[in-house]
Amino acid sequence: MSAVQPAFSASPDVLAVTPAGVVRSRVKMDAATDTQARLQRAKERLYVLCQAGGWSFFLVLQLVFIALFRTSSLTGRSDPMEIYLSMVRVVAEGLLITHYARVYVTRWGWKELGWRPLIPRILLMALTMSVVWTVVGYSIDFGLLQLKYGSKYPLWLLMGSSLVNGAIMMVGWLCIYFFYNLFERLNRLQVEQLRLAGSVKEAELRALKSQVNPHFLFNSLNSLRALIDEDAPRAREAVTRLANMLRYSLQSGQQETVPLDDEIRIVEDYLALEHIRHEARLRVRWEIAAEARPISVPPMLLQTLVENAVKYGISTRREGGELGITARVDGPALKIRVTNPGDLSAPTSASAALAGSSTGVGLRNAAERLQLLFGERARLTVLAEPAGCVTAEVLIPLAPSSR
Repeated sequence: MSAVQPAFSASPDVLAVTPAGVVRSRVKMDAATDTQARLQRAKERLYVLCQAGGWSFFLVLQLVFIALFRTSSLTGRSDPMEIYLSMVRVVAEGLLITHYARVYVTRWGWKELGWRPLIPRILLMALTMSVVWTVVGYSIDFGLLQLKYGSKYPLWLLMGSSLVNGAIMMVGWLCIYFFYNLFERLNRLQVEQLRLAGSVKEAELRALKSQVNPHFLFNSLNSLRALIDEDAPRAREAVTRLANMLRYSLQSGQQETVPLDDEIRIVEDYLALEHIRHEARLRVRWEIAAEARPISVPPMLLQTLVENAVKYGISTRREGGELGITARVDGPALKIRVTNPGDLSAPTSASAALAGSSTGVGLRNAAERLQLLFGERARLTVLAEPAGCVTAEVLIPLAPSSR
């Protein structure tokens, strides 16, 4: 007795798919690493530009002061050599001190601290930087030049003013630096939150799709089971149509959206299966605008609407009825309407399914998928029509390029 072979073998698929998946994962990791490296280089270039620009601006302020008052704001003297050396010293010393302060801050992780532990550290560092500023400044500006030119101010006043000026400048530099880092941290948190929201959205879509597929499969198999014992040729045709639906379900399950035209073809297969079961009780009226066919919709959306219309509008009525399926572009949105006979207030109506009935998983999932994919402007509503009919209406906002 030969062993029964499974219809689908997992091993070849695993061997074929797994390496590609690993390669894709590695490519994503390499791309992420490369992106991080480019961002880091861009941040370094921005730091260099800000340093050079900031201290150049400070130098311009000094030159403006000299032009206005004919004296150096650092020592009060007007000797050209003193002014020149003072300017060189200010820019060089400021660049070096603030650069090494940045190295220290980065090495000891101050960027990740909150404001409460950070404020005393900023003040202490500003004081230290100011002392270094004063000592170096005195050695060069108030030491060497004073030996040559003398000074009309006492030493303690020069050093005191240098200490105060240096402290003010260093506190200002540190505040600007940490405010920028705070802004960067907030942006990084926002990006991480958006990334997390995207992951949650993707997981929700996968979960919703996993609920949709068994739902339509169960109803299709019921139609096929009713036909097998009655008409074998039609049963073979039904199997072909069901195979088309299964193939479409597997293929579309990997996509967030599909053209409406693809949905229409699969609904035609579904209705052919349902027509075998309901026969003359099921009548269908199609009104599909040509411009609506290429527009993207969530997979299984139209099939879900039609399936619920058959369940609540045809199966529950002895005389059956007519389904109306329309799709057209209405201003900035695609409007899809599926109409079936029924009463909106009935407990077995589509509105009960959308409100939370256990049999209305398909409609609820369709509404949730619309919100996840197209935002709050997309909606699925159930409307009562005057002629004893119920309409499920979908509005999908169009991208500017689709209008």
